[in-house]
Amino acid sequence: MGYVTRIVIIGGGPGGYEAALVAAQLGAEVTVVDRDGLGGSAVLTDCVPSKTLIATAEVMTTFDSSYEELGITVDQDGAGDRESRVIGVDLGKVNRRVKRLAIAQSHDITQSVTRAGVTVLRGRGRLGAGGQAVDGSREVLVDAPDGAVHSLRADAVLIATGAHPRELPDAQPDGERILTWTQVYDLEELPRELIVVGSGVTGAEFAGAYQALGSKVTLVSSRDRVLPGEDPDAAEVLEDVFRRRGMNVMGRSRAETVKRLGDRVEVTLSDGTVIEGTHCLMAVGSIPNTADMGLEEAGVKLNDWGQIQVDRVSRTSAPGVYAAGDCTGVFMLASVAAMQGRIAMYHALGDAVQPLNLKTVASNVFTDPEIATVGYTAADVECGKMDAVVVKLPLRGNPRAKMQGIRDGFVKLFCRPGTGIVVGGVVVAPRASELIHPIALAVDANLTVEQVASAFTVYPSVSGSTAEAARQLHIRKRSAGES
Repeated sequence: MGYVTRIVIIGGGPGGYEAALVAAQLGAEVTVVDRDGLGGSAVLTDCVPSKTLIATAEVMTTFDSSYEELGITVDQDGAGDRESRVIGVDLGKVNRRVKRLAIAQSHDITQSVTRAGVTVLRGRGRLGAGGQAVDGSREVLVDAPDGAVHSLRADAVLIATGAHPRELPDAQPDGERILTWTQVYDLEELPRELIVVGSGVTGAEFAGAYQALGSKVTLVSSRDRVLPGEDPDAAEVLEDVFRRRGMNVMGRSRAETVKRLGDRVEVTLSDGTVIEGTHCLMAVGSIPNTADMGLEEAGVKLNDWGQIQVDRVSRTSAPGVYAAGDCTGVFMLASVAAMQGRIAMYHALGDAVQPLNLKTVASNVFTDPEIATVGYTAADVECGKMDAVVVKLPLRGNPRAKMQGIRDGFVKLFCRPGTGIVVGGVVVAPRASELIHPIALAVDANLTVEQVASAFTVYPSVSGSTAEAARQLHIRKRSAGES
């Protein structure tokens, strides 16, 4: 392939629009083909909407769990009794705000991209010319909304088409009582009895949010605990909090069928148990949007789940074709999709590029408390993948946490036994997504626990527990004769 000047990006999510901005800045002629609106599912149906809903739920949780301890009273009618303290949620109003914010964010992204000189075409993109490169370039066909088909030539193509909710054959969503996470924002009334099937990140986040908003929630988990992919100590804290707040958490329970019966739903488990509720939210994973795009004809290899196989600079197995985001299944986070897209453009346009390093990725589960992680994990240490010393410091001893009525959570650090270099961390706390940043910096910059411990922290602050955990790791090293 010769010098790259023409870039076509199929998909306008974080992987696509961030790549478009980089390519335009590097002087390329850039076209983004997008079907639903720039921002993709991250902005329109996933991250932005769900975290906006969760933000409302956080207010409810904080007030409900802390107001009496902090000395706050609510007396709406002057009666002064507990029954007079009524705080409710207008879910229709909440959801209308959620959708307004999502559309506004998509509009802002579109303006930013077009100001950079990028052409945006509405439609569905796919690889043309039988999938084969011609004269070192690729053909991209665009199926426009009016039925027309447009042909584009590109020196390099980026596939960033995302993914959509997985549906079970015997649990088909109807958008009213049986829902995917993209459909919940059309609800006008709060589900009275919500059954959430799936205890991964999406299931846990929505289960916690709707419980805080006032729904009676049953969480059905096919595994022995919630969040099976997260730190076990963190998952244990969250499950304990869920149960303490009244959630019915059903472990080792696999849903077989979900049926709607009028204004009720029935979920039948594999052991024959039947659970009833008013609504059911299906959170059982996602399917990459890679079908009928001419990818395999072009030589793009897919795995058994339909995800595009890429290397650390976002190249696929087909020359001139890159991929980024959820359609690759590398690490299904908007931040990773954006980085994959940027890396693809740096590589395609001959700029300096640093390959993707997943061990520096910070991620967060937006439950209450939040769970934030970076770097190597407890599972990596347990299986021998990483030799590390671990310290876990509960937040209940932190002075700021005491002031704020925070009882649940901890800071956990992992460091190399000889050098003391920080290689990972976990924070379970309110706003853990903010508290993980100094640990992420330490992991990225190969800082030692001594360097983390010697940096000043504000007193009192929850982040002070990070420095204290580092100090304890240093002491442990000294006591082991490794200083």
